[in-house]
Amino acid sequence: MDTIARLGGIMVTAFVVGLSGALMPGPLLAVTLDESARRGARAGPLLILGHMILEGALVAGLAFGLAAVLAHRVVIGSIGVVGGVVMGWMGVGMLRSVGTLSLDAASAAPSRLHPVAAGIVVSLSNPYWTLWWVTIGAGYVVMGLRFGLPGILAFFAGHILADFAWYSLVSLSVARGRRFLTNRVYRGLVGVCGAALVLFGAWFVWSGACTLGWGQQ
Repeated sequence: MDTIARLGGIMVTAFVVGLSGALMPGPLLAVTLDESARRGARAGPLLILGHMILEGALVAGLAFGLAAVLAHRVVIGSIGVVGGVVMGWMGVGMLRSVGTLSLDAASAAPSRLHPVAAGIVVSLSNPYWTLWWVTIGAGYVVMGLRFGLPGILAFFAGHILADFAWYSLVSLSVARGRRFLTNRVYRGLVGVCGAALVLFGAWFVWSGACTLGWGQQ
């Protein structure tokens, strides 16, 4: 039962942290708005399907590569500390930008790619995506590996569900004339997720520091 609860905790926190990353304006959001205007509510899920294929391959690669070094406490602790610092930095940035965020400001040149292919290409072209996976994503993979395959699946399920939920909502909102996803609602979501990211970041740093043995005699 304790293991199930821990796996549930990984999934829930992965959802919140994943949603925090998905909410911030970037190339994928811009393309989603453009594609949704032309293709309707199905654009978001199709873009995230491509995004999921890319991230699934990345998680498998990280899990395979990190499995060999899990015995090294310094590696695990360092990933936790660095991931927590980056997470907190991103959370503070989200809180600072809340007042100026607007879905109307996002724009993109029309994509000639199929949405699934565009989801892969746009994700790869985003430096924020790379930074996220090198730090925060790697930290979650390490956490998940403590429980083997179920831990990895719990993390990935929570993470990708956040992307599907947010981008499906964006596409549906655009298709329905932006009736329920207002800028006020958007800013509120960003503010809540930004605060959560700061808290999770602090927990990551503390967990990593304990693994490294900081403060112990």
